[in-house]
Amino acid sequence: MPQLARGAWLVLLASLLAAVPSARALAQATPASAVHYLETPPGQKPRVVITADPELDDSNSLIRYLLYSADFDTVGLIYASSQFHWKGDGKGTEGYVPGREYRRFGLKLCPCTSWRWDPEERFIDAAVDAYAQAYPNLRVHDPDYPSPEKLRSVIRWGNVDFDGEMSHDTPGSDLIKSLLLDDNESPVYLHAWGGQSTIARALKSIEEQYKGTPEWPAIRAKVIGKAVIHPSGDQDDTHARYIEPYWPEIRYREQTGSIGLSYNAQANVSEEDAAYFTPEWTEANVSSRGPLGALYRVWGDGKQMVQGDRFDYFGIGGKSAEELRQEGYVVWSPIQAQGSFLGEGDTPTFLNLIDNGLRGYRGDSFGGWGGYAAPERPPSFSAGFAALEATAGGQGPGPRPRPATHPFLAPAQRDLAARFAWGTTPIYSDANHAPLVAIEGATTRVARAGETVRLKVKASDPDHDAMTVSWRRWDETDSYTGPVPLDRSDGLQISLRVPADAQPGQTIHLIAEATDNGLPALTRYERVVVRVGE
Repeated sequence: MPQLARGAWLVLLASLLAAVPSARALAQATPASAVHYLETPPGQKPRVVITADPELDDSNSLIRYLLYSADFDTVGLIYASSQFHWKGDGKGTEGYVPGREYRRFGLKLCPCTSWRWDPEERFIDAAVDAYAQAYPNLRVHDPDYPSPEKLRSVIRWGNVDFDGEMSHDTPGSDLIKSLLLDDNESPVYLHAWGGQSTIARALKSIEEQYKGTPEWPAIRAKVIGKAVIHPSGDQDDTHARYIEPYWPEIRYREQTGSIGLSYNAQANVSEEDAAYFTPEWTEANVSSRGPLGALYRVWGDGKQMVQGDRFDYFGIGGKSAEELRQEGYVVWSPIQAQGSFLGEGDTPTFLNLIDNGLRGYRGDSFGGWGGYAAPERPPSFSAGFAALEATAGGQGPGPRPRPATHPFLAPAQRDLAARFAWGTTPIYSDANHAPLVAIEGATTRVARAGETVRLKVKASDPDHDAMTVSWRRWDETDSYTGPVPLDRSDGLQISLRVPADAQPGQTIHLIAEATDNGLPALTRYERVVVRVGE
């Protein structure tokens, strides 16, 4: 058994005991009939809470998020901890959880009073400060961008003391609690880019206040109906230890098939898609684009999230993995070209909330840029991190077949480039803006096997650019698995015949894509679901 300071044992033991599921707790699950799962009302923006730890890819994801903040109602920006970053309690208490990175790679670096946390940490505030400089230009291109003051008003500190600590309320957990208990009849999308301890603490505080009271059944059903967790893995085990056992009915949306934006993305996408991660593309479209671009981390940028962090060698350019190891760094991700894309591993959690026409976050949708609902839970974050470690022995992985080009990666990256351009362009006509595309009629159609379905969209462009409209089937999300020939793949209208062997209840998913010829070329979507009728 690893040695642990007495104070740390008390913190860890209290946290574990608070989260151990009892038979009674599991038996008190709320019946599905008592829960009304809320959806964002038409015409309203999704209410979003971001919880993030100070990992550099969280910082990058936050910059992209702010560039899309016109699409959201941001109700919380919360500092969080994880197994990779925690602040400590400031009292000299030492913390340690077995199996974490400070005990891997042959290291024995903890118990310690904090882990990879800058005493002056303010990366969320810094991102909003940079946003404030871009805000006057951004509003020219979309008046719905929230003011910097509005964003600053929802910044809070969550449960950051230790890995998975959820023993006490914090301003961040109090904010989440208040949102889950308010009378707003729309869901709250709770994004966990680090650990989920602040979200878990909010739920635990609600349980402690109401459990055993006459109001508890209604309160519990209300919270279940309102909370939607968008996790970037279970980075501190609080979901496994508390949220899932005690609140199993809460919507927990892990997606598969997202565009690849993690560390080492260059090696995990097609050669065509990898063009959007090169130093040349990143410099032209991101790094050179004002204060937000300057804040965005890239390979070899000379920066470090925490001074002396042995795991953050990303700012060092021109050195091999072996040279970095000789300097004491733990090389856990392959070296990439200086100036190239570094990582935005948490971005897929909010991509489906973007107003791009796919409506990927709604219950009747089937996904979007952020992927689609996974048929089963993907591996834990730790498992994915371990897999990444295995590729980090040299400058990069050896030769291997490239995956197919992702249909959404290039459009998403071009769209990001346009948002960065908005932040540095004070005249509307000097930047490009996305086209609009909409189906004529319902987005869900019912047709029997053998029937012909005719679909037509209308499209327009705010800049009066020329457009192309193309159609494709999203095979991965269909429940009908056979071929479905379309009479054509482009144009404003198409038709398809529902296959004769299609069974009632099966679905065929189609996407219309309108792309303009501006710089960068931008794409918007309409999606249609054909359901096979009796």
